[in-house]
Amino acid sequence: MNRIFRYSFLLGLGLSFAACQDLDLPPTDRPTDATFWTQPSDAANVLNSCYAGLYPSEYFFFNEALSDNAYNKSDVDGSNVRNVAEGAYGTNQARITNEWGYHYGGIRACNRLLTNIDKIGTLDAGLKARYIAEAQAIRAFHYFQLMTWYGAVPLITTELSVSEANSVTRTPRPEVLDFVLKELDAAAAVLPVNTAYGAEDKGRFTKGGAMALKARVLLYEGDRWADVVAITTQLMSGSMGTYTLFPSYMGIFAPSNENNNEDMLDLQYAFPTRTHSVQRQFIPRTEGKLVTSIAPTQELVNSYLMANGKTINEAGSGYNEATPYQGRDPRFMATLVYDGYTWRRPDNSTIVIRTFPGTGDNSIDRQDASPTGYYSSKYFDPTSDANLNSGLNLILIRYADVLLMHAEAKNELGQFTAADWDNTIGALRRRAGFTDAAALTFPGGDKASLQATIRRERRVELAMEGLRIFDLRRWRTAETVLNGFAHGIKAGDPNVDNGYIRVDQRTFDPARHYLWPIPQRERDINGNLEQNPGW
Repeated sequence: MNRIFRYSFLLGLGLSFAACQDLDLPPTDRPTDATFWTQPSDAANVLNSCYAGLYPSEYFFFNEALSDNAYNKSDVDGSNVRNVAEGAYGTNQARITNEWGYHYGGIRACNRLLTNIDKIGTLDAGLKARYIAEAQAIRAFHYFQLMTWYGAVPLITTELSVSEANSVTRTPRPEVLDFVLKELDAAAAVLPVNTAYGAEDKGRFTKGGAMALKARVLLYEGDRWADVVAITTQLMSGSMGTYTLFPSYMGIFAPSNENNNEDMLDLQYAFPTRTHSVQRQFIPRTEGKLVTSIAPTQELVNSYLMANGKTINEAGSGYNEATPYQGRDPRFMATLVYDGYTWRRPDNSTIVIRTFPGTGDNSIDRQDASPTGYYSSKYFDPTSDANLNSGLNLILIRYADVLLMHAEAKNELGQFTAADWDNTIGALRRRAGFTDAAALTFPGGDKASLQATIRRERRVELAMEGLRIFDLRRWRTAETVLNGFAHGIKAGDPNVDNGYIRVDQRTFDPARHYLWPIPQRERDINGNLEQNPGW
């Protein structure tokens, strides 16, 4: 198997190592620190385990249900993200607790490598430097996720004993941010560009991937626009690697096009050794045969433009509520499944998906079907097995996102020009399949109107890729967008919400929900961990 996760089972070896450190003689039936760090392959194996623990497929997909893009029908699937979306969660909620533990597990694996790699005297110096840079970038990713959700978190850069780990304190967020930025700079200075890797090393951190992650970190700060532009400009110039938009929007996510030049950082899978199966929970019920736990909302559907570049509420858009899916942004058809959608099965046969009440096994009134009347097609893998276990890679950062970051930052600086439009939003729309000149031409307008256009573009381009919730939080619009009802298709009481069915009521309290609570389980173990405000 030509993938970097060949030895991901080693992630759990840390416990074995720790358990035998106090013995006089190392056991002979399993590896220990005394016997393991002796050859170059030991470092490679542990680094591979760091990649295996980079990010879980569950978070990647279920993050959409934390936002206004999707609704989670199940109160169990996705570590109870439905409760989080409804604002009905506390310090012991599964997703809150699990996210903390997941990232610190990943940090521990990286610290293990960085602490012990010098013990291997036969490791090539260039390879050693690259391994260190990769581990630094992975660790920075984990800390970025932690500070985004929790704010100040313990900054741990070495291996700790159990007693040491149970007495750490929270590091101020600015210090964690500074650490993340410096680690990514250090990593990027060493890492090769994407084209320098052979096929066997696809999926590793590259110079461009590390800097794209740094741009995202800075973007989330909300006031580092010039710094974002400095990085995105370099990435767009090609000085940090060769990245382009893949010719087909739908093709980006096809198994046959994995590792294309739009993919800057991803989660690598390899069927049948390393797979994910969340697609069972967002494709049509007849195809997934499980409860539809990730159902796109009417709010997401309404955000897609018409083919002429107008919003559905604009005069002259041509939108007709009786035929709502006609004449829309081509990315709509490439992302979402709606009533009347022709679904192509792996055997190349087709089925028409009907979602209105009384129309069949995929309709909203059927148990376990989508409660909104919509499903998702993005990231459906037709090459998966009978149980829908998939080896399709999941992209964490696309070059399209770099273009969107560039557009947003330039506009926030008041510098967004027609040329910038053509290189970013215009390029994305041309790739998507827009042909109407009105949709492709720079619209002009003031900063606020351009901001709305860019934010809408970001939403639809990256829909169902797990990023919307982070945008709502960094824009500080969550208390507006995530308070009130999420809706489905127009099949309900015509006297309520114009007939669009209400599927869930959301609550977002800006006084407490912009930061997740520190898990109570962690505070029970370590009394030095202060709680976030409001919790």
